[in-house]
Amino acid sequence: MTTTDLPAPAAPAAASSPGVAGRTVLTAFAPAVWGTTYLVTTELLPQGHPLFAGLLRALPAGLLLLLIFRRLPRGVWWWRALVLGALNIGFFFPLLFTAAERLPGGVAATIGAIQPLLVIALALPLLGERPAAAKIAWALAGVAGVALVVLGPGAALDPLGLLAGAGSALSMATGVVLTRRWGRPAGVSSSVLVSWLLTAGGLVLLPMTFSIEGAPPAIGGAAAGGYLWLGLIGGLGAYLLWFRGLGTLPVTSAALLGLLSPIVAAVLGWLVLGQALRPLQLLGFALALAAIVGGQLAGRIRRRA
Repeated sequence: MTTTDLPAPAAPAAASSPGVAGRTVLTAFAPAVWGTTYLVTTELLPQGHPLFAGLLRALPAGLLLLLIFRRLPRGVWWWRALVLGALNIGFFFPLLFTAAERLPGGVAATIGAIQPLLVIALALPLLGERPAAAKIAWALAGVAGVALVVLGPGAALDPLGLLAGAGSALSMATGVVLTRRWGRPAGVSSSVLVSWLLTAGGLVLLPMTFSIEGAPPAIGGAAAGGYLWLGLIGGLGAYLLWFRGLGTLPVTSAALLGLLSPIVAAVLGWLVLGQALRPLQLLGFALALAAIVGGQLAGRIRRRA
C-alpha cells in the first residue's frame, strides 16, 4: 500500500464538546439545504428532467473545485472516487429527483427517512461498528416522526416513485458508510475529495442524461434560479460541509442528521405553499427533532472485536 492510499488521520479523541457541537451544526447544514430540493423541483424546475437536474447540480461544481485545487486522484483512488461519486451523487441525484417528481413530497421524504436505519445496518459489516441500542431506537423514532409530519390521508403511492425513493436512500447510505471506511488519502483535504466525487458523479450522469432524456429543456428565469441554488448551495456548499463532517462524526450520528431534510421540506410547504400544520404534525416535528438530538447524544459506538 502506498502512502497515497492511507486514510487521513482521525480527529483527536479528546476533542472538546463545543468542537463536536460546532462540527455537528455545520454538517447539519447540508441535509437542511437538501430539504429544499422538494420545493425547488416541483415549483421551479422543468418537469420530466431529473437526470439533467442532477447533472447541473454536480458536474459544474466538481469541475470548478478541480480548477481551484488542481489535484487528481492517484492509484486506487481513481476507482474509489468513481464508486463514491456514483453512490453519493451519480445514482443518488436522479433517483431523488425522480421520487420528488412522481411522489408527493411527504411520501418521498418518509422513504428517505429510512436512510439512518440503512446506515446502521451497513456499518456493522463494513465498518465493524455496532451502534448502541439507543441509536437504533432514535432512528426508528425519527422515521415515525417524519411520517407524522409529512404523510397525509390522500398520499399517492406511485410504484416507480417508491422504488426510486428507496433506491436513493440505499445509494446514499452505502456511499456514506464507504466514505467513512475508505477515509481519504493522506495529505488530501476533504475539499479536494469533494471535487473528485462531484466530478465523478457528474461524469456518471452525463451519458445517462442525454441518452435517456435527450436534449436539455428550455430554461427560463425561475428554472435558472432553481438550478443555481441546487448547484452552488445544495451541491458545492452542502457537500463540502457534509463530507467534512463524515470524516469526524460517528457515521450513525451523521446519518441521523438526514432527518432534517423532510422537516425543512415540511416547514417550507407551510411557509411558502400555505400548507396547514395539524396537531399530529406538530407532534411529529417534536419526535423527529428529539430523534436528531438524541442520536447525537446516544452512547458511544461499541466496536466489534
